[in-house]
Amino acid sequence: MGSDSDLPVMQQAAQLLAEFGVPCELRVLSAHRSPELVREYAAGAIGRGLKVLIAGAGGAAHLAGVLAAHTSLPVIGVPIESKSLKGLDSLLSTVQMPKGVPVATVAIDNAANAALLAVQCLALSDPRLQSALAEYKRALTQKTRQADARARSAASPPSSPAKAGTKRRG
Repeated sequence: MGSDSDLPVMQQAAQLLAEFGVPCELRVLSAHRSPELVREYAAGAIGRGLKVLIAGAGGAAHLAGVLAAHTSLPVIGVPIESKSLKGLDSLLSTVQMPKGVPVATVAIDNAANAALLAVQCLALSDPRLQSALAEYKRALTQKTRQADARARSAASPPSSPAKAGTKRRG
């Protein structure tokens, strides 16, 4: 992450990765305040066994792009909400990469989706993660079904035979 103030957002990714049993590193490396450290980190990532990088940064959010410039690993950018422009500056800085330096970008402050995307990348060669992702998706579907059932029961009381939008013929 570009700053320690990004930690609350980036912990979403660390937590979700832990739930899938995927180890991760949490580091503070600034594309602007410590560019040499960012270059060293990116250049050594493959040697440390990393397969995907997730980079969160706010404001002039160039961290993901600088990482992508120095590694062949997939890089996922997490734009962090900023005070002045509500994260739009971060989003545009992260998503607008030049041809040849791709950065996959998720929604502002959505490090959980970055972690899921990273797990999906890793699952391409890991059957355990493929199964875990399938179970995760089933659980999402079940939660949606439960929410739908609650909404339906709240919208139509059981004793009312007429439904909104229907006409009675007499």
